[in-house]
Amino acid sequence: MLGFNADDLIECYRQGVFPMADARHDEKVFLVEPARRGIIPLDALKISRRLARTVRSDRLECRVDTAFAEVIELCAAPRPGRMETWINRTIETLCLELFARGRAHSVETWREGRLVGGLYGIALGGAFFGESMFSLERDASKVALVHLVARLRAGGFSLLDAQFMTDHLQSFGAVEISKLDYRRRLAAALTRSADFHALPAYVAGVAALQETSQAS
Repeated sequence: MLGFNADDLIECYRQGVFPMADARHDEKVFLVEPARRGIIPLDALKISRRLARTVRSDRLECRVDTAFAEVIELCAAPRPGRMETWINRTIETLCLELFARGRAHSVETWREGRLVGGLYGIALGGAFFGESMFSLERDASKVALVHLVARLRAGGFSLLDAQFMTDHLQSFGAVEISKLDYRRRLAAALTRSADFHALPAYVAGVAALQETSQAS
């Protein structure tokens, strides 16, 4: 797909489709609209007791939007069992532009000044499109996800799009819905006014857990 720019990317998300690539070094992108869509209900996040203890301990410090470029690069890096990625340089460049516009965000986990995990995604209206996550040590991406949900709930979001269902996401309460159901939820979410920065830049683990457990 040639001439694909950041405005086109925004419109894709608004229409319920998203770009992927066959490989990191393949410049071409193609659009995907799954017949079944994975979403994480913001009012039904499942957190294991062990993970809750990790979040509460603040052993992993959570930051927002301080290392977006590093997060997307690490999400695209090869890892055991997955040597190729769908995040090519074209997608990376477009997401960096959306970040500069305030449309893309990263939630990062740090330990002793080192970036050890995180995730990134696109925010439009009350919808957040989770793109990818990475972890360099145990629970690093999971802690980021807990903080993301707390932030989305506090900011008035109504949809967390996880794209494809995985066993990992299912353990957090993710569900799979039809294309039609997803489109209905997306249309409603896009009409909402939401604020990704409703919470302060730093949120303690205890506060994040309280936000995820509050009644809607």
